[in-house]
Amino acid sequence: MESSPYILPSNNLPKPPAGEIEPIDTLSLVHGVSFQSLLANDEQAYTKTLTFYLDLGFKELLVFDRGTQSVVSHADHCFDSVRESWLHSTGSNDSEGENVTIKLRYVPSADLAPTSKYEKEARDWRGQSPALVLYTPYIDSVVQLLHKNNILYQALPTETSLVEVYAHDPLGTLLGFTSKKNPFTTQMPPSRAPSAGLSVAGLTAATSDAETALTTPSTPAGGKKKKIGIITSGGDAPGMNGAVRAVVRAAITKGCTPYAIYEGYQGLIDGGSMMKEMQWEDVRGWLSEGGTLIGTARCAPFRERWGRLTAAKNMILNGIDALIVCGGDGSLTGADLFRSEWPGLLAELVSTGELAPEQIQGYEHLTIVGLVGSIDNDMSSTDATIGAFSSLSRICQSVDFIDATALSHSRAFVVEVMGRHCGWLALMAGIATGADYVFIPEQPPNSEKWGDEMCAIVHAHRKKGKRKTIVIVAEGAIDDQLNPVTAEDVKTLLVKKLGLDTRITTLGHVQRGGSAVAFDRMLSTLQGFDAVDAVLESTPETPSPMIGITENKICRKPLVESVALTKSVATAIKNKDFQKAMALRDTEFEEYYRAFLATTIIDDESLKVPEDKRLKIAIVNIGAPAGGMNAATRAAACYCLSKGHTAYAIHNGFTGLARHDSVRELKWLDVDNWVIRGGSEIGTNRNLPDVDLGMIAYYFQKYAFDGLMIVGGFEAFMSLYQLEQARINYPAFRIPMVCLPATISNNVPGSEYSLGSDTCLNALVDYCDVIKQSASATRRRVFVVEVQGGKSGYVATYAGLCVGALAVYTPEDGISLRTLENDIAHLRESYGQDQGQNRAGKLILRNEKASKVFTTELIGEIIREEAKNRFDARTANPGHLQQGGIPSPMDRLRATRLAVKCMQFIEQNQESVIGQRGTPESASVIGILGAKVVFTGVKYLYDHETELQNRRPRKTFWTTMKVVSETLSGRPAVVV
Repeated sequence: MESSPYILPSNNLPKPPAGEIEPIDTLSLVHGVSFQSLLANDEQAYTKTLTFYLDLGFKELLVFDRGTQSVVSHADHCFDSVRESWLHSTGSNDSEGENVTIKLRYVPSADLAPTSKYEKEARDWRGQSPALVLYTPYIDSVVQLLHKNNILYQALPTETSLVEVYAHDPLGTLLGFTSKKNPFTTQMPPSRAPSAGLSVAGLTAATSDAETALTTPSTPAGGKKKKIGIITSGGDAPGMNGAVRAVVRAAITKGCTPYAIYEGYQGLIDGGSMMKEMQWEDVRGWLSEGGTLIGTARCAPFRERWGRLTAAKNMILNGIDALIVCGGDGSLTGADLFRSEWPGLLAELVSTGELAPEQIQGYEHLTIVGLVGSIDNDMSSTDATIGAFSSLSRICQSVDFIDATALSHSRAFVVEVMGRHCGWLALMAGIATGADYVFIPEQPPNSEKWGDEMCAIVHAHRKKGKRKTIVIVAEGAIDDQLNPVTAEDVKTLLVKKLGLDTRITTLGHVQRGGSAVAFDRMLSTLQGFDAVDAVLESTPETPSPMIGITENKICRKPLVESVALTKSVATAIKNKDFQKAMALRDTEFEEYYRAFLATTIIDDESLKVPEDKRLKIAIVNIGAPAGGMNAATRAAACYCLSKGHTAYAIHNGFTGLARHDSVRELKWLDVDNWVIRGGSEIGTNRNLPDVDLGMIAYYFQKYAFDGLMIVGGFEAFMSLYQLEQARINYPAFRIPMVCLPATISNNVPGSEYSLGSDTCLNALVDYCDVIKQSASATRRRVFVVEVQGGKSGYVATYAGLCVGALAVYTPEDGISLRTLENDIAHLRESYGQDQGQNRAGKLILRNEKASKVFTTELIGEIIREEAKNRFDARTANPGHLQQGGIPSPMDRLRATRLAVKCMQFIEQNQESVIGQRGTPESASVIGILGAKVVFTGVKYLYDHETELQNRRPRKTFWTTMKVVSETLSGRPAVVV
């Protein structure tokens, strides 16, 4: 009988070792995994596989390369190997078997069986082949790495509720990653309690770089806890308190000791009680407070070396060698100078005997991280500074009030706003309020003609029937010869040349006051959180970073370079190089300026396109009303008029078109005042084009539309998809079409931002601040607030971050009894530790679709029952208040900017629709993704990025936001 090919003949078997073998029932033959062995017979596959595992964090500990070996064979290596690499990943607990070792061999002669094919459409790769499954506590970061390298993967059970991820390495090995530890492990998952030292992944998408390293508590030499000082300097700005709160709690969470430096740099020099160690409860309620609660002051001594010498001594005496500075360019410049002098300052303190050599051991280097707190938004390299949007909100609110008086009396108002050498506040206020003219230092008017130019535009607007005039003047406004342009100068011209009844309003310091708006709370919190990570990741060679934001992404920029760029703006203006001054501002600034001109100057024939290039463009609103819809419609219509196109409004959605031929041409005076109006002036509903595709195509053909802009939420996205799919049967739809997302739920695939979402968050912030005040007044009360958002947790997550909610319940995570039990236990502990004024109210936010069983009312009743009279619970539902009244400045601004881009998209894609159906990209969704504004084909989004059953994108960018929110609220993790 032939021997089996899988069993060696018995005479060839190796002899067992001498000695007695312990019985199998008393000894497990296998004690762990020695290593995994992978084999490649192609050098390119070997190299790709090696890179793949190195990217995952494996370290190459041993390399065997036959080409560099003097001995051809080696006992530890395969005789046929050309190259071998030992790769190792160290876990957190070696005794638990968390270390992983992989041996990768390159054997050209190997006869490998072809790996099983896998298709993207396969339902579940786990049933197709064996898999090597690895444990990771950072599964979100793994997904980001796979996505970055364009590696197909399956996320299970869903992309928004990750437990396992499967992908194939370059050799075809099915590799699994799971967040579930070995079920027999004795190690508990980390807690999010303040003392736990939680490691949190770097912020992504609405936040920082995906490559940001994960951090762990850091200690300097001698085993001392890392001590981090937080200082606010320069002019106060709304949101500074949010930054201090984030730094304090993030530092505690990451195993550090935070110190608040009171009264700016003066506190460093005074020392003593001005440098206070902060506890978790010290910053409770700070998110809703305006200004800075740790104070700020101008400090002339810190500009002198002796002052910085004293500051260094006080820092060493308190064990602080890291400073997070929230202030303007002057404050950050001083901080970086302090860092550069630090070694010399310490040496001088030792040489004079003020400090002993052993006192400075472990503190030889000073770490500086900058947060830009400035209402002027005058820092280059970042789109927004902490406090800028809150200040803009005060300006817009004031101008909105003035607008009513101006309209009533047919008056002109000249409004002077802050900004020094930066015209950001003036320009953005001009766009957000529909002003007739703005004066900014970066783009000054001609010294001899500016009066005539301004009056010509104002006269043209008046001639069309406009009864009011608003002119915004930055306090640093100049003409092109650097002569000041004052509000009084502007008023004089309007009175003398046009005979207008004109008033001047100087807003002054009211622009600094009040609580921070939602965006500034979010920005300051995320930047403060990231600043602590930046401190822990810093090395003596690392340049001091400035935490900024580009579009929707938190980023780090070299502080010195950012300050230098900022100062170069003033230099460029002084040198009359205004083009350079515009370019040195953030990436949005010049774009907004062009958008303002395009929506304000409407009768200049030189700006209009040739007759044969003029288009007929339709605008329709679909879905629920959202703040910014009217601003987008106005901007699109005004742009069309300035270019010579014709803008048509389709009133009351596709139903109105199919049933009532609801097409109306938009005139300039019709839309002029829409920028400040909420809701939808042209009407909206949720019906899709399939209500009557044939009739809709008929009207598209009747009016010969050359382009379509759909403004709305998920229904608008689906409408665009239906129209794109119908192109094969209806030639009338073979035109450029674009969807501008507008929904408070922010659930449109292809964008991390939708018009109306900021207005909604501001409404929720105001509502929750009042609710929290009520809860604090009655002591020991919890409010469970139900928020909208459909099956998307965006609103609940961001609102929770902005109001400091204790817990947030979202549809993506759901609600379980274990979750409620965990949160109630945390409430008991929290109220048990509260004392005196700290017995403040607490909030829990619940998305309306978070659970079918655990309703808002039921959660409130469960909390009351389980509280046993130790605390109370109430429920609240802001309902349609969340849709907001007057749109927020951010929604007005982005509506204008994105609508203009949509019109330009339609202009540029006229040629692409020639043919049977046109290119898929000619029907796109405009969106903000990370640091860019992009157009993405609706078919691609529908096929690859959409959860149709849940009406939301497959990938959620706010998952990390929830981790940050819960970390800073001290919510413990649920142990499953």
